[in-house]
Amino acid sequence: MSEAFDIYTAVGFVGMACIIAAYAYLTWKDEPNPFILHGTNLLGAALLTVSLLVHTNWPSLVLEGFWAAIALWGLWKALKSRSRPE
Repeated sequence: MSEAFDIYTAVGFVGMACIIAAYAYLTWKDEPNPFILHGTNLLGAALLTVSLLVHTNWPSLVLEGFWAAIALWGLWKALKSRSRPE
């Protein structure tokens, strides 16, 4: 039994690519921009969540919830440190 390749699967693949790209960016950059890193992770988690809401896989859906929460925390920290006077 295989699922048909639909728009939700395509959205999930784009989300997966975002998360892989963010990890590659983190690995390759000596000082990664936290807004790019966490923003790309958040986008990836959101897109994968859209896909997982249609093609439900509960463990992966929970993982994406945590992934998004960590990305939001990272963005909040980056915003907080940006607003500090130097």
